[in-house]
Amino acid sequence: MDRTYSAAFAVLLAACAPATVVASSTDLSVTGSITPSSCTPTLSNGGVIDHGKMAAKDLQVVKPTLLDPAEMRLEVHCEGETFFTLTTVDNRAGTSAINPAHHGLGTTEENQKIGSVAFSLFDPMADDAAVDVVISRNGGATWAPSPYLGHEALTSFAAMGGPNTPIALKTLSARLRAFTIIVPATELTLLDEVPIDGQATLQLKYW
Repeated sequence: MDRTYSAAFAVLLAACAPATVVASSTDLSVTGSITPSSCTPTLSNGGVIDHGKMAAKDLQVVKPTLLDPAEMRLEVHCEGETFFTLTTVDNRAGTSAINPAHHGLGTTEENQKIGSVAFSLFDPMADDAAVDVVISRNGGATWAPSPYLGHEALTSFAAMGGPNTPIALKTLSARLRAFTIIVPATELTLLDEVPIDGQATLQLKYW
């Protein structure tokens, strides 16, 4: 039905157009690809990092307080060898008080930023072989070694010793470490309990 309507509409336009009309045109294309295999990322402990309760007096007064690093296991399982990248979405965007490349921890009731958390990947193993972590800050045009995992870069994995270009993997396992920093106590109103409320989404994208 749609094809018939389009053809009739085109005929009507042609019948009404003056003989001297000059038309111009441009092409429109739709691109993409369907990958033959899919990948599933998982995090140990359900992806939850719990620093527990801390006393306000344990925070440094005039400089940031670095909490003990927390660690979980990141695993990716693909149906076949697949090119993929990792990145994150900061679900508390705009609340990172230390570094905009890190992830925010939410705000207090007085709208004070609490701090930030940075994620890094260490000791990655792919298909039973050690690999390097590489990142791109320009959409994949160039890559460089770095353990960074966050929303300001694409993270992938390269053969140990170079070149620094992503390789296709079937399985991946790595240590994911979280480095949480709290702003100086002087920047927070600490009359009531202040919850640390960081949340990020790990995204796997086919490359």
